[in-house]
Amino acid sequence: MNNSSPSFYEAILKDIPLELLAHQVVEGFITGLHKSPFHGFSVEFAEHRLYNPGESVRSIDWKLYARNEKLFVKRYEEETNLRCQIILDRSSSMYYPIGKPNKIQFSVLASASLLYLLQKQRDAYGLSVFSEEVESNIPCRATGAQLKLLLSELESIQAIAPQNKKTSASKSIHFLAESFHKRSLVILFSDLLENLDAPETFFASLQHLKHNKHEVLIFHVLDKETEMNFGFENKPYHFIDMESGQELKLNPAQIRDRYLKRMVEFRERMKEKCGQNGIDYIETDIAEGFETVLINYLIKRNRMNA
Repeated sequence: MNNSSPSFYEAILKDIPLELLAHQVVEGFITGLHKSPFHGFSVEFAEHRLYNPGESVRSIDWKLYARNEKLFVKRYEEETNLRCQIILDRSSSMYYPIGKPNKIQFSVLASASLLYLLQKQRDAYGLSVFSEEVESNIPCRATGAQLKLLLSELESIQAIAPQNKKTSASKSIHFLAESFHKRSLVILFSDLLENLDAPETFFASLQHLKHNKHEVLIFHVLDKETEMNFGFENKPYHFIDMESGQELKLNPAQIRDRYLKRMVEFRERMKEKCGQNGIDYIETDIAEGFETVLINYLIKRNRMNA
């Protein structure tokens, strides 16, 4: 199944269990990975890890080498697995665009796919959800029941659209930073729109995570066509702010240049500050499928294991 095709996005809107969709995304991704430039990445973390030059060759799995010509060593139970906490923004703006697969549906399925992959890798994983405040905070566990619990939470999130629910990312992340008691990979899905006017407050909350020794990966989730490129026709529109309810009637041509300039400046500022703080910042277009999310997760994980 091509997980970036329109038919796949149509499936999001139907009553297909999230677990099945996540399974299809991950299995399709793994199959495609072996044919891509990223075929060197291993997703077989459950029983093996990549061989590091200089290690004893006694633990190399030669049968696995015969199948794929890559050196892996058997991983023992005492080796520490990854802890991964996914943070999901479910403020009202995440339910844009209306009437077709939106940012929250993309983020939910991307999160579910990561959870499924983490489960395959026998890692510990948790889920936190925020809008105006932290709404749920399920800590990392590596139990059989954890996946079903988190998938149920994700399904409830995408089913009910909150009305005029604003974002308080900075306050929520500060709170969560204190609740994560062990070093983790923290993955954030958000459109970050709250931070256009006050990015420094948001950066301070990210620095709080880094100060507590967490690794941070941000997926800046947007509908590229309308939110990045402001691709509206030159005709009158009635815009409604999904978080404040504020309404504005205008022709997009009146503000297009200013809007694009501000978005470029904001995204460049995000890249700069995240780079300075050792945070991975990934622009993510909801129309492009889930490869960007899964590939960048693997890149981050391989870097952490190096």
